[in-house]
Amino acid sequence: EVQLVESGGGLVQPGGSLRLSCAASGFTFSSSAMSWVRQAPGKGLEWVSSIYVGFSNTYYADSVKGRFTISTDNAKNTLYLQMNSLKSEDTAVYYCAKGSDYPFLIRGQGTQVTVSS
Repeated sequence: EVQLVESGGGLVQPGGSLRLSCAASGFTFSSSAMSWVRQAPGKGLEWVSSIYVGFSNTYYADSVKGRFTISTDNAKNTLYLQMNSLKSEDTAVYYCAKGSDYPFLIRGQGTQVTVSS
């Protein structure tokens, strides 16, 4: 059974940083594509970033490029998202997802990120 468990969300001031983690199990993490997606209040699911774990190719939405970094620890089957220079518009529930394409049906329960002063 595929399991994805996110952690690391919270309340942060504009300009601050957070690191999200996603513990993965139930599939071969090292040969998978993994993504972070987010959903802001009243909006649809938005793709944020993807990584092809076996090749370390990374991709970012324009809205987060240069501020967010996706990475993995293959020994721990864990996906990360380092988020710097956070803005109020980054406020959303962040989900770890298996795969790199919509509709990202296989995803965790989400972790709330709130950027506010």
